[in-house]
Amino acid sequence: MNFLRGVMGGQSAGPQHTEAETIQKLCDRVASSTLLDDRRNAVRALKSLSKKYRLEVGIQAMEHLIHVLQTDRSDSEIIGYALDTLYNIISNDEEEEVEENSTRQSEDLGSQFTEIFIKQQENVTLLLSLLEEFDFHVRWPGVKLLTSLLKQLGPQVQQIILVSPMGVSRLMDLLADSREVIRNDGVLLLQALTRSNGAIQKIVAFENAFERLLDIITEEGNSDGGIVVEDCLLLLQNLLKNNNSNQNFFKEGSYIQRMKPWFEVGDENSGWSAQKVTNLHLMLQLVRVLVSPTNPPGATSSCQKAMFQCGLLQQLCTILMATGVPADILTETINTVSEVIRGCQVNQDYFASVNAPSNPPRPAIVVLLMSMVNERQPFVLRCAVLYCFQCFLYKNQKGQGEIVSTLLPSTIDATGNSVSAGQLLCGGLFSTDSLSNWCAAVALAHALQENATQKEQLLRVQLATSIGNPPVSLLQQCTNILSQGSKIQTRVGLLMLLCTWLSNCPIAVTHFLHNSANVPFLTGQIAENLGEEEQLVQGLCALLLGISIYFNDNSLESYMKEKLKQLIEKRIGKENFIEKLGFISKHELYSRASQKPQPNFPSPEYMIFDHEFTKLVKELEGVITKAIYKSSEEDKKEEEVKKTLEQHDNIVTHYKNMIREQDLQLEELRQQVSTLKCQNEQLQTAVTQQVSQIQQHKDQYNLLKIQLGKDNQHQGSYSEGAQMNGIQPEEISRLREEIEELKRNQEILQSQLTEKDSVIENLKSSQTSGTNEQSSAIASARDFEEVAELKQELATLKSQLNSQSVEITKLQTEKQELLQKTEAFAKSAEVQGESETVIATKTTDVEGRLSALLQETKELKNEIKALSEERTAIKEQLDSSNSTIAILQTEKDKLELEITDSKKEQDDLLVLLADQDQKILSLKNKLKDLGHPVEEEDELESGDQEDEDDESEDPGKDLDHI
Repeated sequence: MNFLRGVMGGQSAGPQHTEAETIQKLCDRVASSTLLDDRRNAVRALKSLSKKYRLEVGIQAMEHLIHVLQTDRSDSEIIGYALDTLYNIISNDEEEEVEENSTRQSEDLGSQFTEIFIKQQENVTLLLSLLEEFDFHVRWPGVKLLTSLLKQLGPQVQQIILVSPMGVSRLMDLLADSREVIRNDGVLLLQALTRSNGAIQKIVAFENAFERLLDIITEEGNSDGGIVVEDCLLLLQNLLKNNNSNQNFFKEGSYIQRMKPWFEVGDENSGWSAQKVTNLHLMLQLVRVLVSPTNPPGATSSCQKAMFQCGLLQQLCTILMATGVPADILTETINTVSEVIRGCQVNQDYFASVNAPSNPPRPAIVVLLMSMVNERQPFVLRCAVLYCFQCFLYKNQKGQGEIVSTLLPSTIDATGNSVSAGQLLCGGLFSTDSLSNWCAAVALAHALQENATQKEQLLRVQLATSIGNPPVSLLQQCTNILSQGSKIQTRVGLLMLLCTWLSNCPIAVTHFLHNSANVPFLTGQIAENLGEEEQLVQGLCALLLGISIYFNDNSLESYMKEKLKQLIEKRIGKENFIEKLGFISKHELYSRASQKPQPNFPSPEYMIFDHEFTKLVKELEGVITKAIYKSSEEDKKEEEVKKTLEQHDNIVTHYKNMIREQDLQLEELRQQVSTLKCQNEQLQTAVTQQVSQIQQHKDQYNLLKIQLGKDNQHQGSYSEGAQMNGIQPEEISRLREEIEELKRNQEILQSQLTEKDSVIENLKSSQTSGTNEQSSAIASARDFEEVAELKQELATLKSQLNSQSVEITKLQTEKQELLQKTEAFAKSAEVQGESETVIATKTTDVEGRLSALLQETKELKNEIKALSEERTAIKEQLDSSNSTIAILQTEKDKLELEITDSKKEQDDLLVLLADQDQKILSLKNKLKDLGHPVEEEDELESGDQEDEDDESEDPGKDLDHI
């Protein structure tokens, strides 16, 4: 402290010399002192001198201050003093008002010190690392210093931060600081950081900046918030303006929906502070950034739809129709609504349905047009309404038709209780205010833009000029006012309307030329040598006459193309005519109007050209010049070429329609093919199931055959009879049910095959009808290939069904064999009845049961015969089964003779009952009671096993044994 007192006390001796020496001593103290307190006091003294003696401190102390930042990071107090000192050196912020020269010198000084500081990129990196410190005395001066560096040499500092690892992420942490001072200055820092740097803008956006900024705006009260809301909105504009990637990220993140509460303002006059007006103005500009006509059309369209879906457009229209809204906010709201609905059919339709809260309710369009044609309204408001009307009609043929229809005789309100948009436009077109004339003419021209139908409809409009005089057409009234020599602004507006009306509309050209006074008026205007102010009118007259030539269909003999060109050559001269035509594009206001769709004029006298009209001039100037210099022969050739092109276009259109229809047919065929493929897969699945069922039936049949064989071999025993009567009817009933199920499945398969055959026939017929069309040949070929593949699959399916039918037929024949063998068993039982007296008494029982079984087998035989006939109707291959049945019948007769010799083999077949242990035990007991010898159990099992092996090796032996 004694040192500081000495320094401060010595300042009065010699101002310049003493301060320089003092600063030098302080710098030496910072560099050489070993005690932290001494260095801290020296830096504090430099800070106090840095504002007044900025140059001296900057030159002598900057290097020492940077060294302090590097070496004394553990002491937050000295770091804070050093950062404040550097900020005072670099910053150009001065509280006191100074002269302009001093300010300029100060700015140069700040940029020079900034350049020295950032020459070593490590200094900026060091500053970024210091921002990670949470201590207020370090973080806050660090934020201010880095902001000042960005203001002085923004692009260079941005590049250093961009290549610094995690540089932008560290700065984004400032928005999450709980201390509002640091958070608010962090917003200002990010404003300077993101200015005109797309790469940093993207990084900041992907670091969740949108979420944090919108949260801050909500916390601060949206539009009612203070200057912090304004700073956040400016940062959002930096991030979104001319940055398509960030705009798409903003939309995809559903942040547009969070903008709706911004515009929830009341109707009361109070509460519109200057800050609120500024905030709401910036909010409206932010909406316009997302839907600007300069953005890619796809991005703009998606944002427009999102704004309608979340209710933002409806909220803006509420402000539009509210009372007590300041004029500048109302004007900006109109411009914002204009761009939200521009070119978006859904939004345009909604805007057409909006009504003003009046009694009776009036459409918002009508209320806005009233302001446009009212000369007492502010100029900027009238321009905004014109822009809104233009955006409403942009690419909106439905809206154009609605506006023109309000002028047609059949739709005009005869009672006069309500005024329509068309009537307001006509009223403005013929009023005494030249600005209203121009605005109404341009608005009406937009109702005709690229819409030949409405151009023809507008020819029907008739106007009553005065009582007692016949009505005149709107076209005639425009030319009448044009010839009366009104103000230039009025004539320019009417000429732009007529040029838009007549272009690409030969019928309108014929109506225009039908008035014999129009062509002499135009040629007279073009031929005169007038002042500079009238040159623009002459150029527009030349354009209108050129349109009358280029789009002339030669229906009027006195005003054919060739005669009009001869008239120009005689009265004006071709070179003079082309020169006058060129006055339009050379006008100073032409290029200004061609830049943006919005009519933005500083004052009414600059309101000359419309943006869409400049496009029309650019399109027609060259073709009119060529048309003037063309000879009659070239015109004829051109007409022929036009006709040829029209024919070609008609042919192309015809084939396009044909291809479109065939594409639809192709799509239908593809859907049918996919459906058939699905059906085919289902049928294949069904076939697989049927095959598995047939295999099960085979196994069951083999088991049944074995059991019947056992019963035949043991026909003399009571137990055998009981077993046959206990098992055989169950197997037969189960087999009958399975045959019924097979029959139903076959009927289903047959119906599905019939449906597929009909679909294939339909496909064949549709393919045959389209073969004559050249454009669909390739597509038809593809369809034929797909149908051929489908046919092949169906053929495979049919073959599988045929094989299934054969399997079922075999099953049926084997069933019949089984029934026949059962009958043979009954006969053989009578022959063997005489051999043993003990069994004879019980055979009577068996015969009764066999007769019942024979009756059931006969019924089953009839059912199988009916099923066989139905299957014969489905597949002709089943006819061969008759011959197989005959052969088997002869084999049955042989088997009946062999049954008498098979008595010895029956003893060996007894082993087949080994798998039924319980039955065998009961049989052994009964046989012992009857006095028959019983073999040992192990011998029976071995005999049973040998018999099963024989049966597996030769299935035909079973038949022989039976």
